Amino acid sequence: MPINILMPALSPTMTEGTLSRWLVNEGDSVNSGDVLAEIETDKATMEVEAVDEGTIAKILVPGGTEGVAVNQTIAVLLEEDEDASALENVSTETEVSVAPAPAEPKKEEAAPAAPVADKASSSAPASVSASGDRIFASPLARRMASQESLDLSALKGSGPHGRIVKADILSALEQGVGKAGASTETSAASGPNARELADMLGMEYDLEPLSSIRRVIANRLSESKQTVPHFYLSVDCEMDKLLAFRKELNASGDVKISVNDFVIRAAALALKKVPAANASFSDEGILSYKNADISVAVATPTGLITPIIKAAQNKGLGVISEEMKDLAGRARDGKLKPEEYQGGTFSISNLGMFGIKDFSAIINPPQGCILAVGAGEQRPVVKDGALAIATVMTCTLSVDHRVVDGAVGAEYMAAFKALIQEPLSMLL
Repeated sequence: MPINILMPALSPTMTEGTLSRWLVNEGDSVNSGDVLAEIETDKATMEVEAVDEGTIAKILVPGGTEGVAVNQTIAVLLEEDEDASALENVSTETEVSVAPAPAEPKKEEAAPAAPVADKASSSAPASVSASGDRIFASPLARRMASQESLDLSALKGSGPHGRIVKADILSALEQGVGKAGASTETSAASGPNARELADMLGMEYDLEPLSSIRRVIANRLSESKQTVPHFYLSVDCEMDKLLAFRKELNASGDVKISVNDFVIRAAALALKKVPAANASFSDEGILSYKNADISVAVATPTGLITPIIKAAQNKGLGVISEEMKDLAGRARDGKLKPEEYQGGTFSISNLGMFGIKDFSAIINPPQGCILAVGAGEQRPVVKDGALAIATVMTCTLSVDHRVVDGAVGAEYMAAFKALIQEPLSMLL
């Protein structure tokens, strides 16, 4: 019996992905473990391996196809004792759903009543408008509209011949257009979006389509600021001792330790000292984590990603440094595994290398805290009643008030500051 090769779910939150390219062709024999294709998710590009042995009989989804739903059939595999005749009973509905959009029928050929829809869209919602005209939309757009309760007749398609495509659905969700029960007055009151306003005013601009990772970042951070009650705590850390200690370590060892490595180590040890800050909110209760899994923000060409130093409280500076270099390099190349960037109990965002003095970061749900680290700079300080110069770094903790109270957050920042200012204590 032919075996369907399905679009895999490469992460718990993945609902669709891009089939970047096939590494096999129709007619190729494959063994279990052979790499079949590359799949691009919102975070990374990953390889898909064969589970069964056989011959690639038919590729249903060509390379370069975006918006391929999880568990959609992307190819068919024939077992050793099967021939092409076994494909007669294999449904080609999947192939139809990713095929190019058909041309819109000429007006003189269109019937006033609702036409019979093809198999791929017969069950899709709102295939006919109230006036009886057929609504042309891609199968993916129809599925997304159904999931989000969108009225397709209220949308304007940007695809060939006015066909509604995925981008139109995403734009409608962002603008609140076409949502069941939403009034046109409400949509109009929100005003034009940035692109519409620029077009109205004749402004010149370049439009870069949103990448998957950029869209995820936008949705998650918008959700965070709207639903998580943030408050902020800042401390100034003197780091002259840390810089001197770092210089000694780097002069005597093979591993080059960065200031960020010290920050990661201090953040993890402070969580060990104040475990109440290592927590997340859920409807069922407060999750208190056993390990300090530190998510570290890394800028990539497509957006921000947060690889994780797991159980950082148990790792020395050298191990943290090696792991961070490896994770950051693979993050920029899009080669991280899902388990290397999903999860984490506490985040760090360091903009000190860009000369930023201080800032407040947005919490990365469902975590309870994120530490924003500024640049170390020489500032005047008062010591023993006299004015002196010290290298000072401002750090700001963004806290989810549902999880961490002000006193707990302050206790955590005091523990973190003490570790930064006395770096030898990190070795204990």
